[in-house]
Amino acid sequence: MKSKYVILASALLISAATFAQKNEIKAAEKALKKGESKEAATILQSAESLISAASDAEKAQFFFVKGNVYLDLADKNIEADKNLSLAAAAYLDLIAAEKASGKSKYSSEAATSVTKIKYKLINSAISDSKADKHATSADKLYEAYMLDTKDTLNLYYAASTYVNANQYDKAMSMYNELKRLNYSGKATNYLAVNKLTLEEDLFNTVAERDRMVKMGTHEQPKNEVIPSKRGEIFKNMALILVESGKTEEAKKAVAEARQANPEDTSLILTEANLYLETKDFETYKKLVGEVLAKNPNDADLVFNLGVLSANAKKTAEAEKYYARAIEINPKYLNAYINMAALKLESENAIIEKMNKLGTSDKEMKQYDVLKAERKAIFKSVIPYLVKALEVDPKNEDVSKTLLGVYSALEMTAEKKALESKMN
Repeated sequence: MKSKYVILASALLISAATFAQKNEIKAAEKALKKGESKEAATILQSAESLISAASDAEKAQFFFVKGNVYLDLADKNIEADKNLSLAAAAYLDLIAAEKASGKSKYSSEAATSVTKIKYKLINSAISDSKADKHATSADKLYEAYMLDTKDTLNLYYAASTYVNANQYDKAMSMYNELKRLNYSGKATNYLAVNKLTLEEDLFNTVAERDRMVKMGTHEQPKNEVIPSKRGEIFKNMALILVESGKTEEAKKAVAEARQANPEDTSLILTEANLYLETKDFETYKKLVGEVLAKNPNDADLVFNLGVLSANAKKTAEAEKYYARAIEINPKYLNAYINMAALKLESENAIIEKMNKLGTSDKEMKQYDVLKAERKAIFKSVIPYLVKALEVDPKNEDVSKTLLGVYSALEMTAEKKALESKMN
């Protein structure tokens, strides 16, 4: 008989707890409707300890109200970051509870709020990243991804941002997830200029874009191809592994990626860069040859080979690739800029030599020779800087560099003409 009383007492306790919990959820809902979000949050906090014993349906209701309360607090700019994260976590708990129960009472209603939180998190992450708060930014991007796992772009950005935050374990975990999903990020943007705002609008489909152009609201339609991000993903994975002393694992990871995506030339560049990092120049050259054989007229690929060569201090090779990129695309701005920068780098060594010379006749002759070499370098970069300004007339960095070159060569007329264009 005694055991029956114990069972009965337990049942009464559970019933009372459930009743109290329901009352608190209702009280929190009423407080929220009155705009008293802080009070609603306090009420929910007192019910939190009881939620583990609740049914999936009751859990879903609790998490739905909790998400609404913390989102309202975030909207009112009350500890916005903290409450936005709490709202996001609550909605994820809601989705999990309804998935477990097999019923979807609140998920569809919460969808609008979930989308709102997602974009708030993304915008906040962008602000944090600009302020060099990379770890916080990455956390928010990952939260945004968890709210909408179909939007894998946020997982990609979260991983990249964790790299910037030097949190390599988290970055690696997300890169592995992107690898599992076979994420490439390759896409096409359908753009057209809005006649009212004079800004480019992005459309979901080419048909939608073309319809708006036909209606006359937009003009200048164009397609913008977003290249595959696999190369960068595996490059970062490889660099993290190399940093951890796992060079062979890095090589294996990139080789596997190439095997799974044989047409993705960005992965060949990644592998080439990896062998360049480990000073295996023969394999590097072999891989570079593969890239060029696949697509010799791809200006971006040729330019990237120039960057790899420049990083390896192979100046002549880098110049060759930059020149080829310009030949393929005469408006390739970065090729002109990098070519000029590459040539100007050699000036430092000349200045260093000049500074070490004394005032003897022999040394003064050497000084004159070096001075002539320096002058020749400045003259050699002028055509590239001028071309860069033709492509991008408002590029301040290029203008300032060209002004410096004109000053060094005492080209007063050219300097004044450029200054008048800048003002």
